[in-house]
Amino acid sequence: MPRANQLLHPQREPAPTRPAATVLLLRDSAAGIEVLMTRRSMTASFAPGAYVFPGGGIDAADAAAHAQATRRPTQSDAHLTQAIAAIRESFEELGVLLARHADGAPATAADLAALDRRAPLAAQCTARGLTLAAADVFVLAHWITDRDLPRRFDVPFLVARMPGGQTPVADEAEQFEPVWVRPADALARHAAGGFFIIFPTIRTLERLQKYATVDAVLAACASEQPLWTSCPRAGLLAGKEARYMEHEMPYGELQLVSPDGQIVHALDWQTERPVPLLKNVQRLTAANPGFMTGPGTNSYLVGDPRTGYIAIDPGPADAAHVERLWRAAGGDIRAIVCTHSHPDHSPGARPLQDLCAGKPPILGLPSRPTARANSAFTPDRSLQNQELLALSGQAPEGEITHSLRVIHTPGHAANHLCLLLEEDGLLFSGDHILNGSTTVIDPPDGDMTAYLESLDLLDAACAEHGVRFILPAHGHVLGFARQVIAQLKTHRLAREAKVLAVMRAQPDGTMDDWVARAYDDVPERVWPVAKRSLLAHVERIQASAPGND
Repeated sequence: MPRANQLLHPQREPAPTRPAATVLLLRDSAAGIEVLMTRRSMTASFAPGAYVFPGGGIDAADAAAHAQATRRPTQSDAHLTQAIAAIRESFEELGVLLARHADGAPATAADLAALDRRAPLAAQCTARGLTLAAADVFVLAHWITDRDLPRRFDVPFLVARMPGGQTPVADEAEQFEPVWVRPADALARHAAGGFFIIFPTIRTLERLQKYATVDAVLAACASEQPLWTSCPRAGLLAGKEARYMEHEMPYGELQLVSPDGQIVHALDWQTERPVPLLKNVQRLTAANPGFMTGPGTNSYLVGDPRTGYIAIDPGPADAAHVERLWRAAGGDIRAIVCTHSHPDHSPGARPLQDLCAGKPPILGLPSRPTARANSAFTPDRSLQNQELLALSGQAPEGEITHSLRVIHTPGHAANHLCLLLEEDGLLFSGDHILNGSTTVIDPPDGDMTAYLESLDLLDAACAEHGVRFILPAHGHVLGFARQVIAQLKTHRLAREAKVLAVMRAQPDGTMDDWVARAYDDVPERVWPVAKRSLLAHVERIQASAPGND
């Protein structure tokens, strides 16, 4: 975890969450699944005027009503309470009742007419011989309200089939204008500005629209575990609030820069000025965006005015970028480290060194004979594996240090290395781990076995040093470091299994034949680049074949 004294913004305690439950009532139609939504009161304290799914807070009576509800054998006490709360809320807000008679028959119109929506539901149902149909309610997702909001909820999004023969009628107090709508139509109407929905609703509808029938949704929820869990984070994009889930690219950066949910961090890519990530970490992105570089190459400065700075990956030979990097460090650069020798990472090292009065050493690993001609690189000194590069200085609270541990990570390039900022648990991953794409492994300088083994080394280092964040050479900061590494390795091995299957199916095929089938899940325009990594997989497969020990 980053040190508290290196955080950019004062720490604060987000508002506590309140337990709640929401239910998506679904029905099949000729055009596909439809979901019941209603408009919240314009005076509501949370999301006024938004179209939502019925639901509300969980109260003590919901937990006390277990004996008055049906239950699946696998349904936990917590999920049962949530289902009861959702049933109660849909009845109070929309007059929809999920309940059954002793023989399993659903509640009838006569049952509904006899019930008072303002009186306790469970007792009324018991008096009429009805049992709350909690067994018919399944967990779809788990949402926790964003940390920046003053009112926060911990709420499962549940799903159930709309009972037949019932018509929703809004209470005209909390909810208005019930409407059946296809998820895709709700999203389109929202985009057009005529159907206001909030972030969790948008993301839920986006995922719901891939299901063809209600049965398909309920089958997907059979495991009793939410299909996703999210506590979104917000930043600024083009000057406006933008929210993201955990799997989306900016999430980790917001998690690092604004851990307590402050909406202060701009996510727009720009090259004119450095972006502070911590007090001791700045990122300056080179003006070299492209297919292979994404938004551009990230150069990093580690340190502060008291300790001086270490520059990581000075980028291409771009005089304007190099000067901005020098100015951001106040000219006080103590060392320049290149993670590897590729032309978007190392050529800026000499020009940056020339700008600095103290001629800081250029550090890294020399390019190997296998490197391409445009990747020639010779550092002033080679870095040893596990070597520690340390900056230190005096602060009011005493001595402050920033220590970067060197980890040799061949794979993407034979001379690739990563750096781990020990005091703050940050991994500078160069091109070994990227945000938004997988790195190309280009033989002979690239090697797939070395790449996978280096992933294992990085995972072990993250475990040892409590690393939660990865700062890549391209893209935003990544959170959940060890999870990212595990997913990346799983993806690589799955791709290799696919390559092997294609090779067995077409033993006489060409590389062009194989890439078309092994990478059929990526756009065809990517295949020329994918063919480089395909070759790396083929070489690894052939090297592990019997007789090649």
